[in-house]
Amino acid sequence: MMKQTKYLLLFFLCQGLMLQAQIRLPKLISDNMVLQRDQAIKIWGWASPKEKVTLLFNKKSYKTTTADNGKWEILLPAQTAGTGFEMLLKGKNEISIKNIAFGDVWLCSGQSNMTITMERIKERFPEDVASANYPDIRNFFVQTLTNLNSAKEDFPQGAWKSAVPKDILSFGAVPYYFAKDIYEKYKVPIGIINSSVGGTPIEAWISESGFKDFTDIQKTIARNKDSVYVNSFNRRPAFVNAAPVIKDLGTIEHWESTDYQPKGWRNMNIPGFWEDQGLKDLNGVVWFRREIEVPKGWLGKTVKLYMGRIVDADEMYVNGKKIGNITYQYPPRRYEIPADLLKEGKNIFVIRVSNTAGKGGFVSDKPYFMTSNGEEIDLKGTWQYKVGEVYQHINFGGFGGLTHQNQPTALYNAMIAPVLPFNLKGFIWYQGESNVGNPQQYEKLLPTLINDWRQHWKNEQLPFLVVQLANFQDIDFTPVQESNWAKLRDAQNQALTLPKTAVTVTIDLGEWNDIHPLNKKDIGKRLALSAQNLAYNETNVVYSGPKLVNQQIDNDKIILSFDNVAEGITSKDGEDLRWFAIADYDKKFVWAKTQIVDKNKVVVWHESIKKPKYVRYAWQDNPEGVNFYNSVGLPASSFRTDNEKLDETKAWKGKKCSVVLTYDDALNVHLDNVIPALDSLSLKGTFYLTASSDAATKRINDWRNAARNGHELGNHTLYHPCDATYPGMGWVRPEYDLSKYSLKKIQDEIKMCNTYLKAIDGKDKRTFAFTCGHKKVAEGEFMQSLSNEFVAARAVRSEMHNLNEQNLMDIDCYSMEGTTGEQMINLVKEAQKSGKLLVFLFHGVGGEHGLNVSKEAHSQLLHYLKDKENEIYIDTMLNVAEHIKALKN
Repeated sequence: MMKQTKYLLLFFLCQGLMLQAQIRLPKLISDNMVLQRDQAIKIWGWASPKEKVTLLFNKKSYKTTTADNGKWEILLPAQTAGTGFEMLLKGKNEISIKNIAFGDVWLCSGQSNMTITMERIKERFPEDVASANYPDIRNFFVQTLTNLNSAKEDFPQGAWKSAVPKDILSFGAVPYYFAKDIYEKYKVPIGIINSSVGGTPIEAWISESGFKDFTDIQKTIARNKDSVYVNSFNRRPAFVNAAPVIKDLGTIEHWESTDYQPKGWRNMNIPGFWEDQGLKDLNGVVWFRREIEVPKGWLGKTVKLYMGRIVDADEMYVNGKKIGNITYQYPPRRYEIPADLLKEGKNIFVIRVSNTAGKGGFVSDKPYFMTSNGEEIDLKGTWQYKVGEVYQHINFGGFGGLTHQNQPTALYNAMIAPVLPFNLKGFIWYQGESNVGNPQQYEKLLPTLINDWRQHWKNEQLPFLVVQLANFQDIDFTPVQESNWAKLRDAQNQALTLPKTAVTVTIDLGEWNDIHPLNKKDIGKRLALSAQNLAYNETNVVYSGPKLVNQQIDNDKIILSFDNVAEGITSKDGEDLRWFAIADYDKKFVWAKTQIVDKNKVVVWHESIKKPKYVRYAWQDNPEGVNFYNSVGLPASSFRTDNEKLDETKAWKGKKCSVVLTYDDALNVHLDNVIPALDSLSLKGTFYLTASSDAATKRINDWRNAARNGHELGNHTLYHPCDATYPGMGWVRPEYDLSKYSLKKIQDEIKMCNTYLKAIDGKDKRTFAFTCGHKKVAEGEFMQSLSNEFVAARAVRSEMHNLNEQNLMDIDCYSMEGTTGEQMINLVKEAQKSGKLLVFLFHGVGGEHGLNVSKEAHSQLLHYLKDKENEIYIDTMLNVAEHIKALKN
């Protein structure tokens, strides 16, 4: 027996060595593949070290020898477009590759809207599915894979499939419609490599080398390579792995059964969410039940059932039999009722719906009916419901999960890196929903992705086509102040600063109640227009809607000029252009009146805005019904003119100088007079609070609101001690004589004030202001011992300095006393000429302090600063100090 086992082990070892010696190809190099035309082509693979590999193609032979690491590659000369080619590879084995095409290959990537297949939209575009027969459009779909450690060389599986009836439903809808338009235009084979994963952030798709300017992300990547750290997320409390205990009363009592006699059920309308119909904040299981009579002619025939979209999961029962289920909220509910299941008379329909967060139930504006023989039965209306289970919050004691597909580089390593040797025509990117929570960072991440991929493919001119986020969620008929969806669309537009990029606008193609809009056809067609212009050099093709060039303020109106208008701007429905909003300095937007005055100009105004400054267009999550198009039917993107871009790498962020407005002592008038004035002009100030004063302790909510609006709350110590030995300091009370303070006492009072301020604004970073400008206690200067507590400290000395001369723990400022508006403006003009930092100190504005400036003079200064904000960096002391620190380090 032992001898037999020995021979078996030797046999399997020999088999392993033989397999190791075989030529092996990456999954992309396989039957039906599309290779990029008009470029030298790399064919690559693996074999045993020093193995001779021969490639036979088009009556020519190409040879190479495998390297010591088992890798080999052969370069074929560029080929013109064509199909039906074969390739034979010979080594210790032979591999034949059939039905090769040469054409254009596009890498399509992103999240779920790129993966949505033709099967999902077949009811929306049935004729397109029925007529799909394009054997020269071929798709390679990459399965979801992750790797936290390093870039992979191949996929474990995958195959090229053609756009023919048996495979068309598995094609991504956006890539298919894009490929179809390109194919019909140029009659060359089109290859689509679809490497996308639903619900994933852009960070997962960027390589490790792409994050060289992202220190925090680099730390995350390094941490994720620690197997001990990663494996710690796989450990769970023992009870989690125990068999689940069924608590759903409906499952226990079989409410789906035809034998069940319903008791205590109530009425609810479908479609609709149960939180909107009396079930407050319920996460759990709710059962729905309805008796429905079907026509006699339906009996014995298959019936299609459409139950819209359900949040989150559902199980569908008909006459006690389960006919299907879907475990998450996004797919449409399309079920078939078997031919033998329906009966004459009443039929019992039961739906078990479970929801774990947010509103649960049935999404409105979706199809709810069943159909057979061309007849329909409407399923909307009153159903009975009963709660089966209410979920209780479970605390797992800090045990959480590490979702690998959401980690930086994880998808690049496993799903993009293996494509690198494959030549491409360009990229299509449809992603962003998962990054809506932080649109500002997306402004940096999207260009990073584009540059990263182009560098890996060693071609900075590869076209990169981006699909902009569609309109989504509830329609807000007021001009919203902030919209993360609009901000992320704007971030996507920033990619247009890179060469050979295009953004396809889709704010007219979305659905308010579905993050996966079904009209993928028009998205694909618009992408194809971009490709015609950028990739196929048809520069006369208009592929973008109107794009803002500039705005000109003309008294009480703003004139907006656009390019990409083709023959001119048009209103799609003939009505006035909608979704334009206008504002003064205060940025309190109101809907604007509009008029198209030239082929490329729109005038906007509102009678209540006498001095307009800013315009926003479609700055909403869902600007439903946009009608601002060009003559070729392409919509304008949302935009704003109130969001200047600063250059963080230059002194004063690229502006001529910097001005900081600081206020202390007369805290009541600063709350009552100053903050409203600053807010009206969208300016920010720094307010130094003495924690013991009545104006600080009795108006905490006012200070909290000020902090929420972006103003800085600074530390002015607990009791405002000053040095009584200086001339004119006779008013200083003995107990607050700074010259008699010990070092510990001033340290304690300053730290107590920091604690007080954090309780108001929740912040740790802060700046300090020397009271009366005095810096010494009995032992000497005290700030050095507190340098770790603050980013900067404000002194009182009427001087200006450039960025490199700044001492962050001793920043100079000009104290204002009876100063006129003109005098203060002259100081600003001096800073503009010299390129220096000017810090103002106001003790009182409009009263409450002997060192006072009138409200009128202060207002004059603020309006000058606002008028010149395009050349003056105006910010809080903390933000300016952080800027100085970043550049000096």
